[in-house]
Amino acid sequence: MRLLHTSDWHLGRSLHGVDLLDHQAAYLDHLVDLVRAERVDAVVVAGDVYDRAIPPVEAVTLLSDTLARLAEHTTVVVTSGNHDSATRLGFGSQLMRERVRLRTRVASLAEPVEVGDVLVYGLPYLDPDVCRAELAPVDATGTRTLLARSHEAVTSAAMARVRADAATRRGSTRPRVVVAAHAFVVGGRASESERDIRVGGVDHVPAAVFADADYVALGHLHGPQVVTGPDGTVLRYSGSPLAYSFSEQHHTKSSVLVDLSGAAPVTTLVPAPVPRRLSDVTGPLDDLLGAAGEPYVGDWVRVTVTDDARPADLFRRVRERFPHALVVQHRPARPDEERARPVLVTAAADPVEVAADFVAHVTGARPTAAERAVLRAAHEHVAAAERSA
Repeated sequence: MRLLHTSDWHLGRSLHGVDLLDHQAAYLDHLVDLVRAERVDAVVVAGDVYDRAIPPVEAVTLLSDTLARLAEHTTVVVTSGNHDSATRLGFGSQLMRERVRLRTRVASLAEPVEVGDVLVYGLPYLDPDVCRAELAPVDATGTRTLLARSHEAVTSAAMARVRADAATRRGSTRPRVVVAAHAFVVGGRASESERDIRVGGVDHVPAAVFADADYVALGHLHGPQVVTGPDGTVLRYSGSPLAYSFSEQHHTKSSVLVDLSGAAPVTTLVPAPVPRRLSDVTGPLDDLLGAAGEPYVGDWVRVTVTDDARPADLFRRVRERFPHALVVQHRPARPDEERARPVLVTAAADPVEVAADFVAHVTGARPTAAERAVLRAAHEHVAAAERSA
C-alpha cells in the first residue's frame, strides 16, 4: 500500500510578477508520471490547491485536467487549505467520479476514503472562527459547549471525531489511519511565503493532537520536513512543489512517497522538477557583471549591489546581465549610520506586529495592550470579511 503525499500547489500564484502556471503544470505532469511509474494507490493533497479564493480560469482548468488524469491511475483525496475557498473547491464534489474525493466540509471530515485496508481522513483547513461552533461537543442534554478560539481546540475536536469513527471500523485487525491536515504544527519551520493564520495571536497546533494516526500528511508550510510527534505517529510536511519566495531557494522541493505495508510508515522524498533556480547575488556591480555573476545568468535572482554610491543606470545594466532578475536593490556595504534600514514585510509576518511597528514609528511609542487588542480585533474582522467574500 503506497500513498503519494503532496500539498500547497498554489495554482495561479505568481513570483514577483512572473506567472508560474506553466511551471506548476510541469510539476503536475511529473506527478501523473510518478503515480503511473510507482503504481501509487492514492494521492493525498493536503490543502492550498489554489492560491486564492477566486482562482483564475486557467488554474481551474489545470486542476480539472490534472484530477481527470490522476483518476485514470489512482484514487485522489483533496482537502482545502487556508488559501482555498472551501465552497468553491468543493463545488460538485457529489458529482465527482468515485476516484476523486474532495474533503472541504467539516461535516464530512470523519468520513474516510477507504483505500485497501487504509482509512484516509481529510481535514479541511479549520478556521477557529468559522468552525468552533460546528465542532463543539454536545452533551447528553443536547447542550453544545462552544470550543475555545484556537487552532488547537478545533483540530483536537476534529481528531476526536476521526478516532471515534476509526474505532467503529476495527475488525480483527486495527485499520491503518492516515490524516491529511492543513495546519501549523509545533516544531515546523516556516518560510516567508505562507500566509499568516494567527487567531487570537496563536497559530500553532501541538503534534500530540494527532495521536493514534499512523501517518499525518501535513500542508501549509512550504519546506519539506518531519515534525516530531507522539509515539507511533509520523507527521510530515511535503512542502510546496515550487519555491514561492527567496526564503525557499535552498529547499529541495519534493513529493512524499509513503509505504504503509510494514509495521510503521516508511517515507521517501521524490524530488520535484526545478524549472528555474532561485538565487541571491550580492556584490559590487562590476563584479556581478563579470565572472562572479556568470553562474547565475539563467536563474531567477535577487540582485543586491553593494557599491558605496548607487551605480548609474543600475536596473538596465542588471537586467541585461540577468534577464530573469526579479529583485534589484542597492545596499552599500557600509551604509551611513543615519540611513534607515529597510524592513522586509512578508506574508508570514504577524499583521498586528507590522501595525504595531508602524504605530511606534509614527508616535514614538509602542501601542499599549489595549491598543494592541484593538489592532488585532480590526485585523481579524477584515480577515473574516475576506474569507466570506
